[in-house]
Amino acid sequence: MADRPPFGFGPPGRPGDDEPKPGDQGPLGPFGGAGGADVPVGPNQFADALRQFADLLSYSGGPVNWELAKNLARQTIAAKGDPSVLANERAAVTEAIRLADLWLDDVTEFPSGIRKIEAWSQSEWLEATFPVWSSLCEPIAVKGVDAMSSMLNIDPSQLGEDLPEEMRAALGSLGGLGGLAGLTPMLRQLGGAMIGGQTGAAVGELAGEMVSSTDIGLPLGPEGTAALLPAGVSAFGAGLSVDIGEVRLFLALREAAHHRLFGHVPWLRQHLLGAVEAYASGITVDMSRLREAMPDIDINNPEALREALAGETLFRPEDTPQQKAALARLETALALVEGWVATVVPAAAGHRLTHADALAEAIRRRRATGGPAERTFATLVGLELRPRMLREAAVLWAGLTAARGAQERDALWDHPDLLPTAADLDNPDAFVRGQDELDISGLTGDQPDVPGEQEGGPGSA
Repeated sequence: MADRPPFGFGPPGRPGDDEPKPGDQGPLGPFGGAGGADVPVGPNQFADALRQFADLLSYSGGPVNWELAKNLARQTIAAKGDPSVLANERAAVTEAIRLADLWLDDVTEFPSGIRKIEAWSQSEWLEATFPVWSSLCEPIAVKGVDAMSSMLNIDPSQLGEDLPEEMRAALGSLGGLGGLAGLTPMLRQLGGAMIGGQTGAAVGELAGEMVSSTDIGLPLGPEGTAALLPAGVSAFGAGLSVDIGEVRLFLALREAAHHRLFGHVPWLRQHLLGAVEAYASGITVDMSRLREAMPDIDINNPEALREALAGETLFRPEDTPQQKAALARLETALALVEGWVATVVPAAAGHRLTHADALAEAIRRRRATGGPAERTFATLVGLELRPRMLREAAVLWAGLTAARGAQERDALWDHPDLLPTAADLDNPDAFVRGQDELDISGLTGDQPDVPGEQEGGPGSA
């Protein structure tokens, strides 16, 4: 059973996947149906389907089935091919990160934040980062599960005349949707499996585009562990006409720079992760979108519900001052981190790497055209990052470096109240000109759990 997708779920389809092949019976339906009611099913398939169904219902780890999500992410990765990292690749990554970390000594006051260096396959990236993914996605995933469960309280007449006849007949035999109330726990588990399956598929797809542990700007991996994915490095360098060794060194610089920042700004990790969670907590489920999906559901095909609910249109942010503040805080924090990295990396690489400017531009294009970070937040958290803020943050940090030097620039990370705000990113020149000598004597040593929520913090708008 380990070699087949969990009950009712499979990796995202690719072109041609829906074309029938000789002898192909398709994915198992909830009661053994293989992609359609007319396909014959043997007793072994039926028994496998029941066992998978029982496995889903036996999950007791919370409202979202993260075990299923991780398994599906593994299968998504394996379906595309994930070769093991070779010894020479690990050696090349180790050498690149060590050298890059040494170069950064010349351009930042922060010492090295690296305690361990690794070269990951996509599967190893998944294992190392999934605990953080499940934590970040939990708030919005739970809302999806609750919304599916609440459908039990809807009057059947509200679902319209297009509800599949089989489903309407089944509901009628149970006295309408109200007759399903006793099945709420089971349906919550199925909802948790579907939401977990969608999340797992998204993270599994993302693994194929990652180049490092900090590629999307968040500290996803273990603290102090710097890692590159050789397959991702090669994919990033494809078509750039730049030697792969130079590409690896440039990406190693970005990885090492992130670790210096996360390792020596003690409040930053929780600030970033807390900002994502705060924003996700304010997301609501579009119940009208959920109701519209009901007519597309085929009870012989459990995959249909997952496909019907696919896309970020199911989730929408609340239009409240609190949610707007959470969004501003998150966007500003991510922009400040990325802008700082985009400032120190070219400074370290400029006279050492021939194609440093071209590689930096490739990173900017990747962000602006919707790279992994943008797609991940849009799919899993409902957030679309604004590339403009990333550019303005880089301009601000570069201006501070030129005007004040690296020491005073990096001293702004001593306390969240010293950092630029979203308004400062709109006018970086004014922030640079207006900076007097830093004085943090009036600030307390205690940091808030999610810094920047007080007036004047990085999320103020």
